Amino acid sequence: MIFIISSFIITILFSNQLLQVHSFHFNVGDISGWIVPPKNDTKYYNEWASKNRFLVHDTIRFRYKKDSVMEVTEKEFNNCNSTRPISFSNNGHTKIEFERSGLFYFISGASGHCQLGQKMVVKVMSPEEDGNNRSSSSVLSGAYGGMAAMIHLALFCYFN
Repeated sequence: MIFIISSFIITILFSNQLLQVHSFHFNVGDISGWIVPPKNDTKYYNEWASKNRFLVHDTIRFRYKKDSVMEVTEKEFNNCNSTRPISFSNNGHTKIEFERSGLFYFISGASGHCQLGQKMVVKVMSPEEDGNNRSSSSVLSGAYGGMAAMIHLALFCYFN
């Protein structure tokens, strides 16, 4: 009987680990990194961002050489100019974790790069807004299915 109860508790604890949704890491621009986009492709980074689904606690990484990344306001984004960015980094490997949902605006701090399309808007969703597209719905069903099987096995052992 003690074995059955301890097995049941272990199963519940293990299932709770499966239910956690983990964050994802994205490399801005994929292999190209954070560079001035190809000529006349000013939508390059926004198209990249729109192909991905960002949730709270996801991380984006900017990789670049002789450049910088600034998080700015919408107005500064539209003007391609910021004298007081929300954040600034020029270390060549900038990592940003999204701690809230909403829109985030990024521009290059290198002169003229933003005007050439090196800027990006990222929409970050809360898990509720995601509509279970990337959340743990499939993990949940698997976890509950596994828990049900363990309960069934425990009851079978107890009554036989």
